[in-house]
Amino acid sequence: MIPREILKKVRRVEITTRGLVNEVFSGEYHSVFKGRGMSFAEVREYQYGDDIRSIDWNVTARTGAPFVKIFEEERELTVMLVVDVSASGDFGTRRQMKGEVAVEICALLAFSATKNNDKVGLIIFSDRIEKFVPPRKGRRHVLRVLRELFYHEPEGRGTDLAVALEYLSHVVRRRAVVFMVSDFMAPDFTRPLSVAGRRHDVIAVRMGDRREVELPPLGYVEFEDAETGERMLVNTSNKRFRREWEALVTQSRADQDKAFQRSKVDVIDIQTDEPYERPLMKFFKERERRFR
Repeated sequence: MIPREILKKVRRVEITTRGLVNEVFSGEYHSVFKGRGMSFAEVREYQYGDDIRSIDWNVTARTGAPFVKIFEEERELTVMLVVDVSASGDFGTRRQMKGEVAVEICALLAFSATKNNDKVGLIIFSDRIEKFVPPRKGRRHVLRVLRELFYHEPEGRGTDLAVALEYLSHVVRRRAVVFMVSDFMAPDFTRPLSVAGRRHDVIAVRMGDRREVELPPLGYVEFEDAETGERMLVNTSNKRFRREWEALVTQSRADQDKAFQRSKVDVIDIQTDEPYERPLMKFFKERERRFR
């Protein structure tokens, strides 16, 4: 039995994202993520402006009038949400934690997919595979995906992106659109990302919080690594420490960017203190221009 509190959360996220899906993202999603190809639908009489290459010469010969073949897009896609639930997601210094924003983004993407009659699947991971929900269609299935994201209690605290990517390759054989939602604070994952990028259309949704980079001068503060439990007392008022910290985090993100570029993986950067609609819309617009 799912607790009433979880059902309320699912309902709230559905209401929050429904307007965005209906008004903005559904059309953008459809134009950016194409189907598997074109299939024959019917023939009809030639109309001014039709491409003469589409003329069906057999029907034209039988009827004595020009007819053209009409094709339509095979729309059905498989969208996989590969979601990091490691302990580092329980961090946020503004309105929400990274993990909470991640769930809302997943809801937005899932409802956009189901409105376009696409299948949605889910892989929840930490330093292990936590949950797999096979891709299916429909609103009820999307609500199940959201319930899993809200209800799931992670067994692991760390992050192993390689495990998640290798598992994806095993359970999803046909090409899919893969949204990998994580802060990507993990050991090297370049090789499995490259393999996944060749097989699927992979988009990295990188979650972040400004205080992970910019430390305020608060004097001595005890830091704790959420995934390992390691603790360290540092002087945040020390300018040299703050510079070195920022340089370390910036270098880590630069290394991630190189891995994404080598694997031809697009990146959407999400910050907890900014509306997530903006970077998502920017991604859709840029991608539409690129593949137009």
